Amino acid sequence: MSVPEPRVLRLCAAADVAPGAARRFVVDGVGICLVRCADGFHAVADTCSHEDYSLAEGEVDAERAEIECWKHGSLFSLVTGESLTLPATRPVAVYEVAVDNDDVSVVLP
Repeated sequence: MSVPEPRVLRLCAAADVAPGAARRFVVDGVGICLVRCADGFHAVADTCSHEDYSLAEGEVDAERAEIECWKHGSLFSLVTGESLTLPATRPVAVYEVAVDNDDVSVVLP
């Protein structure tokens, strides 16, 4: 059985996401939360693992590479996807980000 090739899909220009900000994208039916932090761009699944709310609407801690769900306050690592605080107990998916010149892309499995 063959493994499908990962897909690199362009999200936006780097300038479209301000430092310390998050932006929501839907790519091939997948909700992506793209965040620009002090160490570069991070992409995680846009839906909180606790309930169905967009993480891109939450508060970003750009220095610590974390995002807080705006509805119930769950905090997630943008590096690992791990839930750092309750009420969420499950991680969110993390996606590889590729930056080529001014283009920011996500790598989907």
